[in-house]
Parts: sequence; C-alpha cells; structure tokens
Amino acid sequence: MAQEEEIMRSIKKVVGVFLIVSVVLCSAFAAGSSEVAKTPTGATTLKWALWDIDSTTYYKPLIDAYEASHPNIKIEMLDLGSADFMTMLQTQLTGGDDTIDIVTVKDIPGYSNLVKKNLLFSLNDKIKSEGIDTSLYGGTTEQITVNNNLYALPFRSDFWVIFYNKALFDKAGVAYPTNDMTFAQYDALARKMTSGSGANKVYGAHYHTWRSAVQLFGILDGKHTIVDGHYEFLKPYYEMVLAEQKDGICQDYGSLKTSSTHYSGVFYNNSVSMMNMGSWFIATLIDKINKGEADCKSWGIVKYPHAEGVPAGSTLATITSLGVSAASKNKDAAFDFVKFVTGPEGASIIAKTGTIPSIKTAEVIKTISSKAGFPTDSASAEALKVSHGYLEMPLNDKSADIEIILNQVHDEIMTNNISIDDGIKKMDTQVQKILSK
Repeated sequence: MAQEEEIMRSIKKVVGVFLIVSVVLCSAFAAGSSEVAKTPTGATTLKWALWDIDSTTYYKPLIDAYEASHPNIKIEMLDLGSADFMTMLQTQLTGGDDTIDIVTVKDIPGYSNLVKKNLLFSLNDKIKSEGIDTSLYGGTTEQITVNNNLYALPFRSDFWVIFYNKALFDKAGVAYPTNDMTFAQYDALARKMTSGSGANKVYGAHYHTWRSAVQLFGILDGKHTIVDGHYEFLKPYYEMVLAEQKDGICQDYGSLKTSSTHYSGVFYNNSVSMMNMGSWFIATLIDKINKGEADCKSWGIVKYPHAEGVPAGSTLATITSLGVSAASKNKDAAFDFVKFVTGPEGASIIAKTGTIPSIKTAEVIKTISSKAGFPTDSASAEALKVSHGYLEMPLNDKSADIEIILNQVHDEIMTNNISIDDGIKKMDTQVQKILSK
C-alpha cells in the first residue's frame, strides 16, 4: 500500500511539472503570436547597403522614424565595412545582386564607377514627379549630374569653415573674424594676430598639409575646378600662403610634414589664432574640451573667406549620397526611403545626432548650434549656412590620377623645391596629358 501511495505521489509530481511547463509554453507561444501579429503581413523589405552600423548614430533613428510612418516597409541594413566599402559594393552589384535596394555612395570616384557600369537607377523622373527641390543641396547635385542624369541625392555634407581662438583675439584686443571676409582681409587679420616667438609664438593662421587647404581656395569663384588641366587660377593663393610662411604668419609646411603634426594639436594648445578646416572638427573639438584634453576652451567659427565679387558662404564640400540600385525589384519603395532620408525630415533627424546633413534648414542650424559645447555667439551659428558648396574633387573618371599629380606638385611648391610658376606649368602639362588619354 505504501508503495502504491509513493507511486501516486510521483505521478502527481510529474503531472504537476507537465502542467507548469504547458502553461509556460502556452504563454510563450501566445507572446510569440502577439509579436507575429504586430508584424504586418505582406511587408516589403528593403536592403540598405552601408558601413559601420555599430558606430554610426543616425542609421537607427532614420529607420525607426521611417518605419513608424510606413508600417508595410522594413529596412534591413547590410554592413559592407568602411575601408573597402565602394569596392565591395561595386563587386556585389556587378555580380548581379538584386537584393540590394538602397545604395550609400561614399565618394565621388566610386559614384563615377557605379554610373559608368550602369549600376545605379536614374532618379530624374522620380525627382520631377515628386517635386523635389534640388536647390536645397547648395549646388552639389549639379556637380554629380552625369549626361543630364542624377543618380543619387546627398544626405550628409561636411564643409570648410574658419575656426578661431576667441581667447587669443581677446588678449590681443582684436575684433573677431567675420562671416564676410575677402582673402585680402583674412591675410591682413592673420598678420595682425601673429605674435611672440619660440615656445610662446602664436601664428595668425594655420594650413594643414593637405593640398585642399591651399589649392581649393581657387575654386570658390565657381569658374574653375581642380580637374580643369589649367591651374593659373591657383597662383594668387599660393602667393598669399607662401608669403605668410616666409613671414612667419603660419608654420612651415616642410616642418609640419616631417613631424606629421596634426592640425588639431596646434589648435588645442592655443598656438594658432585661425585655422581653415572642415566642419567635422566641430564635434571632435567639443569632445576634447569636455574631456579636458584641449587647452583652447573659447572658440568660434566663421564662413570661409572669398575672392572679390564672390558671395560669402561659398565653400568646399564633401558629400555622402543615397541612390537606388538599378537591379532593385523595389525601386519605387527604395526611392521613397531615399527621398525621406535626403529630405528635410531626414536632415532634422541626422542633425539631432550631431552630424551635419546636406540640407541645412533653419531648424537644422538651430539643432546643431544648440548642442552643448557649440559656441553661443550668433556668428558661429550663421557660419553653418552655406550659399554654395563646391566639391573638393569633382566628378571625373580620371580624378584619382589627377590627384596624384596635384599632391606631388603641391608638396614641391610648398617646400620651395619648385617656383609657383614652374609648379603650375608642371601641373598643366601632366594633367593635360592624363586628360588627353
């Protein structure tokens, strides 16, 4: 009898456990069913080719906002890595991958290659039918138009400004630079703001060792590009910077090159009054100040200087764009997402992450200039408004070869190993030879 009772108790335990497990499983199934019910049936999935998902702050908020207003669309990210992104992208699209719908275009040479290989869908008809105002992009869309066709729309854009050290200007009793300076005025101000010697030397201006820091002053009048094959227009700017270098207004190019001095360091340690640099430095500078890693704590920005007769706010630009794969089976839906990300709503979302979008509306400017650490003066906020942005390297299928020559001759001119006139002649001859092939 005792044995039978023990058997019955064991059976009850097993049944009890079974009932508990059943309840748990049923609850899990119900929860799972609830989740499934939340996913719309017949949803279209769009695959977005991009890079650095984990370290890029604006991807997720853009996708979340779009999916919230488009419940039948799901955006799937495809991370192709940063270092070889355009090569990986081109390889997949050339191989016939029709699962990629939205294409991120990282650079101009890569864009040129995708267009040449017919891997991007022309957006002309969609832009027209949707009434998209391309003037909002500050002239960059015209510069990436190929045979009257536009294959991508910009959604990110950094641009060059003048950073200046307010504390050094205050100490010298000199008025701050303004948002409307000619190059002659900029040069005069740099000379006025140079003082001291040795370890206490303060330079009025600083030019990093990139050729763009000097050469690209010359394209701001809109009459020239860096791939023209004729470079006489660069002469006044080389003359200005080399004269400043000779007079100790800026640091010696050769010394900067040899020591691999980074532009950020000389600004952090209060040794330069003004520096031309891209807007990407804004977030870095704020971060370094907040971490106590920069001595310069009082700074501002103004618009790039300009040639006589050229509007203030003309500057150099770099863009990141979105296009639609020519092989996509969901071109209409893909373009709608492109329109969202590259439009005013997408720009607002991007700006909230501290990143500068291509469209710089009043709301976008306010968002960026209101971020903690950004200068509080109105002139710095005004400097974020671009009247026209000229691409650092314009669309040209021989741009990579041209850049090698321009970099080489820039080094020779800035180190006084060749005269300005001979350097310009060398650029003309060698670039024209490339263009004629």
